[in-house]
This record gives sequence, structure tokens and C-alpha cells, in this order.
Amino acid sequence: MPDHPALTESTYYILLSLVKPRHGYGIMQQAEALSRGRVHLAAGTLYGALNTLCEKGWILQLPAEDDSRRKDYQLTEKGLNVLKKEVARLRELADNGKTILKEET
Repeated sequence: MPDHPALTESTYYILLSLVKPRHGYGIMQQAEALSRGRVHLAAGTLYGALNTLCEKGWILQLPAEDDSRRKDYQLTEKGLNVLKKEVARLRELADNGKTILKEET
């Protein structure tokens, strides 16, 4: 049994966006670009998800500069492992689909 459930598409793209440190608006832009517009994160949704991911230890908030409201985040080693496992899970799903569909044609 996996040590975490399948990621939602939003969580997957948030983690993928944080392979390099980014601030909240940058995460929103990157997730939307990577998903070709399918994933549009509202600010409230994003910051709720970021708080949850911080609590899980998958990402961390970087220290803010003095007098800056900007919050930057980055993926942790634990988060990177979760992301790699999710990529492997998705690859297995796609491979199984290809195999079955090839048998059907």
C-alpha cells in the first residue's frame, strides 16, 4: 500500500512547480502553464494547499526578506520523493492503458 494517496492534479502541479523555489503567484503561473490551462489556482485555494503541504513536510516556506509580504516556497526531499512516486504511479497507469488499448485494436 502506498505511503500517500494519489495526488490531486492541483497538488501534483504545485509540487512540480516547486522543484525550483517560487513565490505564490509564480506557482499559480507555472501550474497553469504546465497543465496547459487546465489547472487554475485561486489564491485562497493555493495558500490553503501550501499550508497543508508545509504541515506534511513536503514543502517549506523560505525566510522572508525584511518588510516583504512575498512568501517563497521550495520542495523538500520528502516532497521530491512523493513527487517521484506519483510520476511512477502515473507512468504505470499510462503504460497499462497503452497495453490494454493495443490489445483491443
